[in-house]
Amino acid sequence: MNSSSHGKSRSRIIFLCQQCGKESPKWSGRCPDCHTWNSFVETKVASSRGGAQVHSSGNDFQELLHVQQAEFPRLPLGFPEADRVLGGGLVPGALVLIGGEPGIGKSTLLLQISAALAADRRTVAYVSGEESVNQIKLRGERLGIDGSGVYFLSEPDLNAVQERLDRLSAGLAVIDSIQSVYLEDVAGTPGSISQVRECTWRLERWAKHNDVPLLITGHVTKEGAIAGPGTLEHIVDVVLYFEGERFSSYRLLRSVKNRFGSTNEVGIFEMGDRGLTEVDNPSQVFLNAYKEGAVGSVVVSTLEGSRPLLVEIQALSTPNSFTPPRRIANGIDFNRLLLIIAVLTKRAGLKLFNQDVIVNVTGGLRLNEPAADLGIALAIASSFHDSRPTPGLAALGEVGLNGELRGISQLERRIAEAARLGFRSCLIPRLSSGTTGETREPLSSAGIQLIEAGSVTEALRLGLMANNRRQNPDARTTGRSQGP
Repeated sequence: MNSSSHGKSRSRIIFLCQQCGKESPKWSGRCPDCHTWNSFVETKVASSRGGAQVHSSGNDFQELLHVQQAEFPRLPLGFPEADRVLGGGLVPGALVLIGGEPGIGKSTLLLQISAALAADRRTVAYVSGEESVNQIKLRGERLGIDGSGVYFLSEPDLNAVQERLDRLSAGLAVIDSIQSVYLEDVAGTPGSISQVRECTWRLERWAKHNDVPLLITGHVTKEGAIAGPGTLEHIVDVVLYFEGERFSSYRLLRSVKNRFGSTNEVGIFEMGDRGLTEVDNPSQVFLNAYKEGAVGSVVVSTLEGSRPLLVEIQALSTPNSFTPPRRIANGIDFNRLLLIIAVLTKRAGLKLFNQDVIVNVTGGLRLNEPAADLGIALAIASSFHDSRPTPGLAALGEVGLNGELRGISQLERRIAEAARLGFRSCLIPRLSSGTTGETREPLSSAGIQLIEAGSVTEALRLGLMANNRRQNPDARTTGRSQGP
């Protein structure tokens, strides 16, 4: 064997799952890790025949006690709602990934952030592998952005992008999107798992070396996760999700990972003709179409991050004697809806087995916490009995499988938000005597009445108007269709 070839790189063939990144020496129809069909793609990788080389960065172990803490001056973005989610602003050298569905407004948000920072006399580098300069200019004119201080580059080659970034000395860099850039020395097409992973690594090293905050966007899959390898979210410092219904004007910026702050904050925006604007009083905005005392409509107090938020839950229950009953959940977890329907049927005596049940959260929001259980149950019972809820009532509490009501976190803050918006009573789980006294005393001046219930049956009796409640005719039937 020729000794000169020793240590030289040779390429080998592997099969790489484009969904989760699993490597396999042979092709398989289904990935054994993520169970995705036809996701393995043939990929060339470089392998060395020589021994492994040791590279040292010059760093050594240090005792944590004697490490001098470095200062991290944060860079405000000009959007208090976005600064809230980031923990006060961007940290120099931070790599932030913003994920969201196509068309949700990620590029609009980044362009507005870039313009706000440029107005603060900071140079912003905006790189796009998807849009041309003229397309960005048209969007800027629609949003009322003149573009001064924002330097745009339409280039998908990441090596060329890094070279131009080094020459510009920007205070903020934006890459839109990570699936559109590529490296010539890496196998795979733009957006493939190998390209996305290596491009993110290169950008992370560039941001840390130059102490420049870097924002990158990423598309999401139909399951709602960011497209690309799972390691993508581990590489970056901050992961933000931009959420919202496409036909709703409201957007939520939610943090799921933040190395420099809390993940318990949510920013709320409204999409209009002039771009995104911040929502100062989201509870009042989401309840602007709420009609007090409407059948099947109940207001719940939920927490989005650390912020209490009042939203309206609507429910519709209609008889269905010919097909299997349907359950439709819009804005809540489908399995959670099935659980509440089962509890109402078994513990509260509502005969919902022959009813189509539809539940909707108005405003395009999605509720993930169990504190909305009682409001959902009350809305379904209100529609089933055709009975109006008590006027000025807000409901909050978790429903257990035995029909009991369980306590929820930060109850005082939720009640205070309901009192601030003029609600007169609040239906809550029964608390211990000591806790009830502590909660009721500071709220008595606000003029809100606390109605306690120990079970979902008791809550339905207290939350629905007795003089308007009538027995649903279908509740007295067996639900069987009468044949000829």
